[in-house]
Amino acid sequence: MMINRRYFILGGGALSVAYAVGLLPALFSRSAMAESFAVNYTAEQWRQRLSASQYAVLREEGTEPPYSSPLNEEHRDGQFACAGCQQALFSSHTKFDSHTGWPSFWQPLEQAVATRKDRTLGMVREEVHCSRCGGHLGHVFDDGPQPTGLRYCMNGIAMLFTPSSV
Repeated sequence: MMINRRYFILGGGALSVAYAVGLLPALFSRSAMAESFAVNYTAEQWRQRLSASQYAVLREEGTEPPYSSPLNEEHRDGQFACAGCQQALFSSHTKFDSHTGWPSFWQPLEQAVATRKDRTLGMVREEVHCSRCGGHLGHVFDDGPQPTGLRYCMNGIAMLFTPSSV
């Protein structure tokens, strides 16, 4: 097929629309690029270790529906860990009700998470992922309570809760 001006313009328009709605940057997201973390598995090994919902969030950067996680109602003392590698991520002492539908925290445990720019869906946000396995956890926003002013808005399906021993 010969490329003519019409196909060139249509193709450029399609790329512009894809970029505007966030589809083009998604092609170059973490899930499309190889990165090295302390815990690494192939896609098939991750699928065997995680439920389909956990895989969609942790490995494909999905988002669970709001108010769907039982961790929203978890108020005991304990720790929230990555469902992918069990690394401790957040203390229950930093959890708060943000009224957003997702478990929220004002501070992670030291060196437990890392962030990067997320340019999907036509906006710029700070993505939060597990520093040990790279699993997508959610996003961090600057509208949280003191002392940090941050709101780590996490997918409950991406975490496990372990209550403190009494």
